[in-house]
Amino acid sequence: MVSIMNSDWQAYESTHTWHPYTSIPASPAPLAVASASGVYLELEDGNRLIDGMSSWWAAIHGYNHPVLNDAMIDQIGRMSHVMFGGLTHKPAAKLIRQLVEITPQPLTRVFLCDSGSISVEVALKMAFQYWHGRGRKKHRFMTLRRGYHGDTIGAMSVSDPDNGLHKMFSGLLVQQIFLPAPPLLTDDLLESERLTETRKLFEKHHKECAALILEPIVQGAGGMRMYSPQYLQILKELCVEFDVLLIADEIATGFGRTGEMFGCNHAGISPDIMCLGKALTGGMMTMAATLCTATVADQICASEPGVFMHGPTFMANPLACSVASASISLLLDSDWKQCIQSIEAQLNESLSELGASRNVDSVRVMGAIGVIETHRPVDMKAATAVLLESGVWLRPFGKLIYTMPPYTINKSQLSEVARTMAKLAAL
Repeated sequence: MVSIMNSDWQAYESTHTWHPYTSIPASPAPLAVASASGVYLELEDGNRLIDGMSSWWAAIHGYNHPVLNDAMIDQIGRMSHVMFGGLTHKPAAKLIRQLVEITPQPLTRVFLCDSGSISVEVALKMAFQYWHGRGRKKHRFMTLRRGYHGDTIGAMSVSDPDNGLHKMFSGLLVQQIFLPAPPLLTDDLLESERLTETRKLFEKHHKECAALILEPIVQGAGGMRMYSPQYLQILKELCVEFDVLLIADEIATGFGRTGEMFGCNHAGISPDIMCLGKALTGGMMTMAATLCTATVADQICASEPGVFMHGPTFMANPLACSVASASISLLLDSDWKQCIQSIEAQLNESLSELGASRNVDSVRVMGAIGVIETHRPVDMKAATAVLLESGVWLRPFGKLIYTMPPYTINKSQLSEVARTMAKLAAL
């Protein structure tokens, strides 16, 4: 085995490994990364790429950050893991306090889990148990079209049913209630037909719906769609009026990505339940969290069976808690808001002119998110060649070419990312 791994480990890996949303072997072949530092990925062949993806939006401080490394080194000398059933530890308590302090009030109860999809599953179960405790059979969920909430069964059921990611599993999933997709920032916000349909669905289904789950302000993998804070306020008001809980999936939008600490802050609203993940640990380890109000938690705990029915093996992993705490402190101690505004301004300046290109349908920018939507799907084989030649790493999907760079990226590096996006749009 040692000789195989030393001689041609890539050939072995490609024969035996599934990568996300690929066949075996993957095509085009994945690039082999030897190390990463700052905003750069160092490849095995010696090439170096600026990572414009933050490792799927998680590595907000870049790679190999000494503060995050030190937090993990210090914790691993104490304990890398201990079960959370019947036990607790300071790293979890510290992280929970930070999350309660920075999230919209009154989210004061925290469940620490191990991935974004699981945080969504936890949120759905919280909402169901809440209504079960109140003696109400509210077992379905409302969600927005063009949304994406993860790849586990519950999360798939509240993701867009027609965008291709989960369509083949429709027979396996609970049939949820899908509201119209939110209007893009360039659309008519108060377009009557959309709002009328949304209200009618609330009127028809609120007695059976436990919650509305949505991605605040920016819909991520379902289309990188950006919408108005006012529309989010309208949805919150409908939830209050019709007695439906609101679940905010902030897995992609949390920790400053949109220009506010959380997407909900743009609209000045607070959900009943919030999902966090991705940037929670600065991209160092897998970890997620689901927060809820005391009202939701108290009802669950006061009702049969008197406990919340979920418990992942690695929940509240001390190593992940420690680095998450360090990442949050690192973010709060920086001038992160000015940094995001600078990235937003540069992306707007660099990408806006591409909207007139014959290959481009639209250009969208919000915070540290830049998106080019083309008229036809991106040729990934051709795109990979352009990326290697340009020294930039991006991961287009469908008709979308986008960047969510580390917050530590400088102007020169971001210019390279924008130029490369323009090259991909011209393919």
